[in-house]
Amino acid sequence: MAQRWSKTAAALLLAAALPAGATTVECIVPSKPGGAMDLTCKLAQQGFALQPEAAPKQVHISYLPGGIGAVAWHSMVSQRRRAEPDTLVVFSGGSLLNLAQGKFGKASAADVRWVAALGADYGMIAVRKDSPYKTLADLVAALKRHPEQVLIGVSGTIGSQDWVKMALVAKQAGVNPRALRFVALEGGGEAFTALQASYVQVVPGDASEATLNYGRGNTRVLAVLSEQRLPGVLADVPTAREQGVDVVWPIIRGVWMGPQVSEADYQRWVATFGRMLENKQFAQLRAAHGLYPFGLTGAALTEYVRKAVDDYGKRASELGLVR
Repeated sequence: MAQRWSKTAAALLLAAALPAGATTVECIVPSKPGGAMDLTCKLAQQGFALQPEAAPKQVHISYLPGGIGAVAWHSMVSQRRRAEPDTLVVFSGGSLLNLAQGKFGKASAADVRWVAALGADYGMIAVRKDSPYKTLADLVAALKRHPEQVLIGVSGTIGSQDWVKMALVAKQAGVNPRALRFVALEGGGEAFTALQASYVQVVPGDASEATLNYGRGNTRVLAVLSEQRLPGVLADVPTAREQGVDVVWPIIRGVWMGPQVSEADYQRWVATFGRMLENKQFAQLRAAHGLYPFGLTGAALTEYVRKAVDDYGKRASELGLVR
């Protein structure tokens, strides 16, 4: 009897150590499986395991694709879900770009609660391993000759993050972005699947997605859109700048939650992610997921997002995407 009581007491003490209401968490990926959004949820899931005394017992990852984040956004700001205390939604710089262009309707950055940025990513441009394009210069030359003959797979439609990356590269090369042929797909996982099926010939995706595919030996990365070469498996890939194309595209990755989540629950999650970001083992996890150091939580992240949306709006205007 005493032994049975001690086990029960231990279980109760463990439950008491967990944040209230956090025994089960839903992490929503606003795209199809396999892309960088999916990676972000899985990184958070593994990061929670580094804090066993305060970790949720179960992290359920669900997929809610549509409009590169628009469906998930409207689902969480609806009356039914806007106060859910243990539901997190992944976002990226692409989400903020869409927000800046009004692709989420009349939504603004102030409509939700920004919890944590877990890391940074960078844009990149990839082709199949057997592609005739060996360098970024080869691709640019093909776009100058016959832009209509190069199929470019992007997450989303005109104005999406992938579209803007490729449009900036084309503009630098003197090619009108409107002359390019884009194929709209839903998420990085689908884009790389389309690439390997030869449905598209180029993917201007994210370095974290390329890291996953690079090791399979079927992908060639022509350029990374970072200030300097990236460490890890892409270390030998030159930047676009090295190849005469001055385009840099950093990407923030993190999570937000509904607008009517209580202040106590919101601060609980801000503190949880704050501890995660301070854990040295988390830095190793982040690197394994192809992400780079960048961590903000709570008010600091909220201010960063506000400024980023303003900046993305200006870039979109320069490309004629916002009037």
